[in-house]
Amino acid sequence: MSPLGQLRLYTASQKKRIYKAIGYSIINKVADLAPPALIGLAVDIVVKAEDSFLATLGLVDTKQQLIVLVALTVFVWGVESIYEYAYQVAWRNIAQDTQHQLRVDVYDHVQHLDMGWYANRKSGRLMSIINDDINQLERFLDVGVNDILQVGTTVISVSAAFIYLAPELAMLSCLPIPVILWGSIRFQKRIAPRYASVREKASLVNAQLSNNLSGMETIKSYTAESLACDQVSKLSRDYQSANQSAIKLSSAFTPLIRMAIVVGFGATLFYGGLMTLEGEIEVGAYSVMVFLTQRLLWPLTRLGQTMDLYQRSMASAARCLGLLSEETQIHSGPDELQLPKSDIHFDQVSFAYPGREHSLTNIKLTAKGGQTTAIVGLTGSGKSTLIRLLLRFYDAQSGEIRIGEQAIQSLQLDSLRSSIGLVSQSVYLFDGTVRENLLYGQPTASTEDLIQATKAAEAYDFIEALPEGFDTLIGERGQKLSGGQRQRLSLARAILKDPPILILDEATSAVDNETEAAIQRSLSIISQNRTTIVIAHRLSTIRAAHQILVLDQGCLVEQGKHADLIAANGIYSRLWAVQTGHTQE
Repeated sequence: MSPLGQLRLYTASQKKRIYKAIGYSIINKVADLAPPALIGLAVDIVVKAEDSFLATLGLVDTKQQLIVLVALTVFVWGVESIYEYAYQVAWRNIAQDTQHQLRVDVYDHVQHLDMGWYANRKSGRLMSIINDDINQLERFLDVGVNDILQVGTTVISVSAAFIYLAPELAMLSCLPIPVILWGSIRFQKRIAPRYASVREKASLVNAQLSNNLSGMETIKSYTAESLACDQVSKLSRDYQSANQSAIKLSSAFTPLIRMAIVVGFGATLFYGGLMTLEGEIEVGAYSVMVFLTQRLLWPLTRLGQTMDLYQRSMASAARCLGLLSEETQIHSGPDELQLPKSDIHFDQVSFAYPGREHSLTNIKLTAKGGQTTAIVGLTGSGKSTLIRLLLRFYDAQSGEIRIGEQAIQSLQLDSLRSSIGLVSQSVYLFDGTVRENLLYGQPTASTEDLIQATKAAEAYDFIEALPEGFDTLIGERGQKLSGGQRQRLSLARAILKDPPILILDEATSAVDNETEAAIQRSLSIISQNRTTIVIAHRLSTIRAAHQILVLDQGCLVEQGKHADLIAANGIYSRLWAVQTGHTQE
């Protein structure tokens, strides 16, 4: 289906409002076309006096005729003004409502797509679609639709008037119209791919800018400002080149239309003048036709701009509605989680990311409910992948994951994920206050709840020391806080959520010893009566775990308590020796 067809389906709920707006636009244009007829009546009164058209309606006195003409003029201008206001308000509100709803719908749909989909998309490109493309579509609905309607109304009304006044002249005056319409269709076909390219190049520029601004610290630390600027410059030149290609074709359209228009206008002036001189049509009728020809043909010079706006908006609509057609591979189940503190089972689970070898192979393990299970292993051994599968960011290719006796595929995604609190190594805090970030997972929590959660995470003291306490703005990604402070806030946010399952994914790998010790103290408290999974590089942080699982190249190779694994003299023992400074033969 074409982008226009998709857009019509999308705006079906606003059908009544759209029909009203269409009516306002048509009435306004009909009223706008009335003044030439009134001018013709004025000429008819002056030239023919008591034999004018109005005289045939019973108004013989010329003064009365002029008064009636003035009254008609005021009425027509009043109608035109009222309906101009009406259609502008109507179309702008439709445009704004559609823009708002489409942006919300696209964003909501995108955030429900699975994480595998995000792995192949650039956030800057998505931002370009959700923001810039939807704004482009709003401009067309605001202005372009009304322009098309009014051009169509003009063509139909003026053609009907010409056929009534001088049928033999109607064909000559309307001669440019088929040429213009044919040219518009050809123009549309040629310009469409160029504007699709423009929108794609714009999204690449946005993606690079977003990437660079997020990584400004790295750019500065490597003194790579020139390289980063060159990257933006190249993409901006590509965008400029794509735009120039579209502009070159778009700019040629209006002059060609003008030359077609002058043919029709000239034909009306010449042949209409001859017919008037020969007495075949009245002077007033000739005046009407001259003015109507101008009213008919001159607006067509704007058709190029309207078609240009239309093609830009259709390119944007295709990208926006294309996102809405994306389908998720992770589907929510029908059931709610019944026993969130039950054992977590991985039963012969295997998984591989697209285009890569297996990250996990036949994993069989159990994390006991109410206990702490630690997972260790070298980088790339599959530790974090286990957590992504548990949260159903991805689905395993084989095997089954259960909480108690419930397979996670049978659970509602909201029920599953609301039962899990995740504290990851890469903490993400939103631009806002400390309070707003803490409440992200539990919006209804009280101030007392905040205090208890932050005390449990040993974050309360540093929050109280901030200028505005809980109401202190922390900047984008929490950049006004230290790494340790961000990590403690992340832990407090998970505690406030009060999930029956708590996951710490290398939460202490990038913090100082003091913060690590604080998190350890917090963990010993908050893990009580809670199923806790801890992924750690620092083995000292998981010595007290009820069981430790060791992964190696996607396989579970060892499991047991700390002392047992040390005695086994395997991978865990070697890792412990390296971290504690002891060597092994």
